[in-house]
Amino acid sequence: MEQNELFKQLTKKSVASKKDIFGKYLSLSALILIGITVVAILFFVISRGLTTFTLDKINPFRFLFGTDWQPNNVDKNNNPLVGALPMIFGSFVITLLSALVAAPFAIGTAIFMTEVSNQRGAKIMQSVIELLVGIPSVVYGFIGLTVIVPFVRNTFGGSGFGILSGIIVLFVMILPTITSMSIDALNNVPKIYRESAYSIGATPWQTIYKVVLRSAIPGILTAIVFGLSRAFGEALAVQMVVGNSPVIPQNALSPAATLTSVLTQGIGNTTEGSLQNDVLWSLAMILLLMSLVFNLIIRKIGKKGEMKNNV
Repeated sequence: MEQNELFKQLTKKSVASKKDIFGKYLSLSALILIGITVVAILFFVISRGLTTFTLDKINPFRFLFGTDWQPNNVDKNNNPLVGALPMIFGSFVITLLSALVAAPFAIGTAIFMTEVSNQRGAKIMQSVIELLVGIPSVVYGFIGLTVIVPFVRNTFGGSGFGILSGIIVLFVMILPTITSMSIDALNNVPKIYRESAYSIGATPWQTIYKVVLRSAIPGILTAIVFGLSRAFGEALAVQMVVGNSPVIPQNALSPAATLTSVLTQGIGNTTEGSLQNDVLWSLAMILLLMSLVFNLIIRKIGKKGEMKNNV
């Protein structure tokens, strides 16, 4: 009997062990819940987006490459005018150009904060970046509407609403995001790389350009793609300055429309189950799929960076 009691006491789970098991199952439950939520969102948006092609019988090619967006009207062959190419084109042009402009400024700021500036200057710059990150998008849009649009109008002519104004607003919005992630990428470069470069006689600029920057390329590319992803999904600020004209712009001063601007404008003015509502869900599906593509690109860049560091 005493041996049995001793065996039970030895095999009895301790309080700490029970807490570990509870924490394990709690974490697993949270992971499963997140997974179910993501799958549900994907299923819901994609199923609603495909309604345009399955129930409304819209030709996918006509939808993706058509240039006339008038969901309430039809052409001479009685086909709805639901060409989404102007919005797709506008979204990609504004997103890519804003990231192209923001990347050099962001990388330069990150280099200054990590490699050049003293600790006090870096803290001040970090506070500025955090402030820019925390500003709501509607504030950026309002500033763009009252400052950037008149500036573009008075400097270059036209109405001021268009691609250029959208690029400037998005440039300011994604600049702190790319800068913050670039700073992390530069800080993750081992100090021994810098010390080794200095030991063989490299100058500070040679060390930054040929050692630090090249080692941080995967992280910097991830930052740029992350900024692209945020810019591509931005709605309110862009809607306020881009002009919201669903046509392919002729130049940087021409009014345009993006996927997000058309969605925010039209989703509240359509009837559930109508063609006008279904095509908006199709635009939302395109946005979702593009977000997935950006995430896959980020993961691929991250894996390449890990492989490079392991080598």
